Amino acid sequence: MARALHALLPPIEVVAGSPYNIEPPPLAPGAEEGSDGVEREVIPTPFVQVPLNVTEDRLIGSVDVEASVKEGATVFQPGLLARAHRGVLYIDEINLLDDGLANVLLEVISGGVVRIEREGISFNHPCVPLVIATYNPEEGDMRLHLLDRMAVNLSVDAAPLSMEQRLEAVGAATSYSDDPETFVSSVADATSEMSTNIVLAREYLTDVRLTQEQLKYLATEAVRAQVQGHRAELFAAELARASAALEARDAVSAADLKLAVQLAILPRSMVRPNDPDQPDQQQPPPPPPPQQQQDDDEDEEDEEDPEDEEEDDAEEDEPEEPEEAPQIPEEFMFDPEGVILDPDLLAFSKSQSAGAAGGRGLVFSQDRGRYIKAMLPRGGTQRLAVDATLRSAAPYQKARRERAPPGSTRKVFVEQGDMRVKRLARKAGALIIFLVDASGSMALNRMNAAKGAAIRLLTEAYQTRDKICLIPFQGDKADVLLPPTKSIAMAKRRLETMPCGGGSPLAHGLSLAVRTGLNAVKSGDVGKVMVVCITDGRANVELAKAAGGGGGMIIEGDEADKMSKQDLKDEVIALAKQMRAIQGFELLCVDTENKFVSTGFAKEVAAAAGGTYHYLPKATEAAVADVAGGAIAAMRAM
Repeated sequence: MARALHALLPPIEVVAGSPYNIEPPPLAPGAEEGSDGVEREVIPTPFVQVPLNVTEDRLIGSVDVEASVKEGATVFQPGLLARAHRGVLYIDEINLLDDGLANVLLEVISGGVVRIEREGISFNHPCVPLVIATYNPEEGDMRLHLLDRMAVNLSVDAAPLSMEQRLEAVGAATSYSDDPETFVSSVADATSEMSTNIVLAREYLTDVRLTQEQLKYLATEAVRAQVQGHRAELFAAELARASAALEARDAVSAADLKLAVQLAILPRSMVRPNDPDQPDQQQPPPPPPPQQQQDDDEDEEDEEDPEDEEEDDAEEDEPEEPEEAPQIPEEFMFDPEGVILDPDLLAFSKSQSAGAAGGRGLVFSQDRGRYIKAMLPRGGTQRLAVDATLRSAAPYQKARRERAPPGSTRKVFVEQGDMRVKRLARKAGALIIFLVDASGSMALNRMNAAKGAAIRLLTEAYQTRDKICLIPFQGDKADVLLPPTKSIAMAKRRLETMPCGGGSPLAHGLSLAVRTGLNAVKSGDVGKVMVVCITDGRANVELAKAAGGGGGMIIEGDEADKMSKQDLKDEVIALAKQMRAIQGFELLCVDTENKFVSTGFAKEVAAAAGGTYHYLPKATEAAVADVAGGAIAAMRAM
């Protein structure tokens, strides 16, 4: 679709040889081309596609190292955005772009200028492309402030295709595959006509204006739709003008305004369609007039003056003047109470999931990732930043050539002090550690809930790079049943074994969870760790004896209450406080004690760790997965 739209766009006139597609100044009336000293040329509208693996240097431009060394001065090499000016900038799967690149695009779309302030370069050039982007919500959330900069947001699921439209689409695709030239020639006339309409619409657009009443209508619809900010009505005004110009009209009609509401205001609306299972809340019809009033009206109609009838006949004989199209819709499309009234708008709308934005952490290293800046070398083998190294060595080239031995043919002299290495950054997911109390009568229910929640979160962890780990604690110690993994098959295989029964070594479970999380963070693939502790908050095995491997001492009954209940509690609280001091660790306590009010100390453990506490006496896999998913989203947003 993006390339088909590009085929409709007419060619553009640029300054000859300009790498930024600069528009030449207009010629004076009667002046000949070239009389102002500016050489012009006409080129096809550029089409630039941004790949997912693009680097920031390739996108905005960077230093041309070879040309800089030859000329002895910094030479700027334009990037993809320079070629996209006045053309089409196509971004496939924009929600999977790196956050740094998304920030660059955000600035360009908002300001229309590419500003480069880096590595001794201070430069800017215009960039006003037609941005066309696609994204799949199932692969990751779209950054809301970037989505808000897009004038039009369409969903392929908003209006399902009919059977005839599907057959037409399949037939067109098949015809193009069989004989592309014949198919293109068959639609050449329609393509040329649409391209001409676009050229003419650009001329008409300068004369199209919106009245004050029409602007007030759009602003009122935005208020009724509970839209934040003013971009909705600004984009809607431009869309209404464009719709009128495309139909060669200099006045905006009610249909143009309704189309603008659909395309610009509805996607930004906080109002969502009513639940289809609930009946629509419609106003009751007005009560019928009393019978006596109806009879009086009928009598008045029968007693009409015959002269009035003659006047009516005369008016009917006169030719009717065509009615002007209304400039403003008769009714609003949004209700003041935040309900979609217009049935067409309701059919066009599509409920979007309001899941939390999946912010992701960054891991910095010198071995893999995206090159973000240069730094002095430290430690062992690292990746050399050639551009920064040459810039560091450039000021001393003249002196070093003079010190060079006679007959030396070297052109560039680089010394150890000039060396710079790359600092790399890459996205890192989260590690969700399910720490499950497998002791007592509730062990089987807890384990089933934890296993189901782990599988659910794994299926949703594709785009977030999350890993899952399961650590049950029972008997006299805790064990890592499922090491950190992203593999659903491995998780199902490991989770078939399910140890249950015995004591509750909560302290050893927390200690093992911390060690497992720290090891995962050191690997470089994990940015943050969420420990989901599913327990009733009752510990009866000491950490020293559980971790010693010699068999923990399980204390039960009155002896546990008299001897070490407080000591065991203090031990667990101390471990929770240590977890709080570790950066990137969060604790979520899910209390499953099957009583009206929990008598354990899971809530105190969550408070000591600075985490979150939830009381779920019936902890199903869906409930645990929802609670854990909300906590993980909140952790990423921090």
